[in-house]
Amino acid sequence: MTRVIMHGCNGKMGRTISNLIAADEEIEIAAGVDAYDNGTNPYPVFASIAECDVTADAVIDFSTAAAVDGLLDYCVDKQIPCVLCTTGLSEAQLAKVKDAAGKVAVLKSANMSLGINMLLKLLKEAAGILAPAGFDIEIVEKHHNQKVDAPSGTALALADSINEEFNQAYQYVYDRSQVREKRTQKEIGISAVRGGTIVGDHDVIFAGADEVVTFSHRAYSKAVFGKGAIQAAKFLAGKPAGMYDMSDVISE
Repeated sequence: MTRVIMHGCNGKMGRTISNLIAADEEIEIAAGVDAYDNGTNPYPVFASIAECDVTADAVIDFSTAAAVDGLLDYCVDKQIPCVLCTTGLSEAQLAKVKDAAGKVAVLKSANMSLGINMLLKLLKEAAGILAPAGFDIEIVEKHHNQKVDAPSGTALALADSINEEFNQAYQYVYDRSQVREKRTQKEIGISAVRGGTIVGDHDVIFAGADEVVTFSHRAYSKAVFGKGAIQAAKFLAGKPAGMYDMSDVISE
């Protein structure tokens, strides 16, 4: 049985993960951390991670960037592996994540979905076959109208996965409206759509002469990210210090 601390337990993802774990016999929440305690959690809730005195095998973090520094200090001090899902970290915080990973196991990924991370692996093989054959590469991502950043971190991760296959030979193009010229072969177009309540759609298009190959991923609820975080916590428990990502989880 894997025991976890849910950091950000009363946020949307925290509640989603709590419900998923309640139905999973291999993992349980030992404690939660959240500035707001609604009094309904079936486990003790602490206002800050520094106050938590419950032993656990890992921490799952879906909180805020402001809380990440204290979380990393806690995990290093207590030697508890951390599944770090909070986004929007500053450069200084990213450096602190790297430093912490030298002392305790830290798993950080641009997207916790198992499907997306499988896709990251498949795209390397597809790009290695199709790009040399002259296929153009375009990525279209769609999200809800409340998302403030564009393109999505996942879209960039998909592009990066392809670009790694070619030693960073491709350039990313986000807007063609200001340039009246044909696309070059060594570019990846990335387009963003914002509307409604779309959880997350990503299409990677390989467009060749007379044929098109499209890899698609659709997230229908935030539960897909929660399921990935739970699998990551099970994987990370007991692991030695180091920086891990979801590719390690799906490869095991």
